Amino acid sequence: MRIWIKDPLAILAEGATRGVVVENGRIAELVPAGGQPQLPVDSRFDAGSHVVLPGLVNSHHHFYQTLTRACRTALDKELFPWLTSLYEVWAGLTPDAIATSSRLALCELLLSGCTTAADHHYIFNDRLAEALDLQADAAAEIGMRVTLTRGSMDLSQKDGGLPPDSVVQPLDTILAHSEAVVGRWHDPAPLSMVQVALAPTSPFSVTPELLRESAALAGRLGVRLHTHLAETRDETRFCLDRFGKRPFDYLQDLGWIGPNAWFAHGIWFDDAEVARLGAAGAGIAHCPASNMLLASGFCRTIELEAAGAAIGLAVDGSASNDCSSLIAEARLALLLNRVAPHGYRVSHRDVLRWATEGSARCLGREDIGRLAPGCAADLALFRMDDIQFAGADDPLAALLLAGATRADRVMVAGRWLVEDGAIPGLDLPALMARQRDLARHLVGA
Repeated sequence: MRIWIKDPLAILAEGATRGVVVENGRIAELVPAGGQPQLPVDSRFDAGSHVVLPGLVNSHHHFYQTLTRACRTALDKELFPWLTSLYEVWAGLTPDAIATSSRLALCELLLSGCTTAADHHYIFNDRLAEALDLQADAAAEIGMRVTLTRGSMDLSQKDGGLPPDSVVQPLDTILAHSEAVVGRWHDPAPLSMVQVALAPTSPFSVTPELLRESAALAGRLGVRLHTHLAETRDETRFCLDRFGKRPFDYLQDLGWIGPNAWFAHGIWFDDAEVARLGAAGAGIAHCPASNMLLASGFCRTIELEAAGAAIGLAVDGSASNDCSSLIAEARLALLLNRVAPHGYRVSHRDVLRWATEGSARCLGREDIGRLAPGCAADLALFRMDDIQFAGADDPLAALLLAGATRADRVMVAGRWLVEDGAIPGLDLPALMARQRDLARHLVGA
């Protein structure tokens, strides 16, 4: 089937004023102003009331945290006390909780225009050995692309780390399972639906051995690396006290700073580290809502991008956001960068680039995040006839400035997964009810 997404109100692509043609899960051609498709089409979708974007790409998430939104014990805390208040809660996760929360998080993202999501799952115990399998199954059921990162922790409180013993694993167990997950799920081919990265969780929850061995394993298996880095001042103090180095230097010495790695947050880099990270071609998943809610600080997005780093956009965990809307995150990113400490200013196009091409670059993908011939037919369409858009002049700018919250249509791999603002065939109320039951049981309410 050749489908012409025809005559959009606005589109985030050069030379596509009259839309795009989709065929066999790819963008077949762009239709310029005054033009027609080069070959006959089988169907047309009139996008005259829509702004058309490449499918948004979420570069960092924790699906399971949708179960602990606005958790009473974690309110009004910075990262370290926030984590310690939640680790014991998350230790009670079950396979059903992982499966349900993954489905719900993916649906929430999809409805916000997101077509690819990277998830960082790092809570493992005897019950949760198949956590990434459950996530892959959820993504396949819904139809979204995912990068699943095998998180890990092996430095518990008794050894000077932050997490309790109940959520850490031995080094050998982590490495063996990481290799097995990559073998089972990672598909490096263009347009793949599932890829895997290795993701020791943070400098304060893993040993140097785990970081070093994970980097070596990722190199041998040909997969990417991911972790939290430079998120808070507490992290910097921890690394200086324990390792005698700042977090950046610590990870660089262990083989982590390079073009095959991307990092969540990236707030507390000094000037030299910004330049070094950019020169290395690494990526940063910018998480504005989480950074604000946990009072972590401001990511130096403009300087990092100017230095050569990839800047992606991410919702982070839904226990520190506390939602999973990537289009809402884009608006926050725009506003936050307008009030940054050093007066940085970005445009709506910059932020939309971070949410598409930038995030795709963080994930090491050139086949998503762009509306270009040969790229994935992943699109997000937003209507401009809601009340907040009445009187808007520039539709692309209005998408963020007036605050779009929900996509009207979303296509992944040439298939409509969202139609008229809903996911066909999904009993969303039932999924939400199950999520609420599991959340209440998890937090002991």
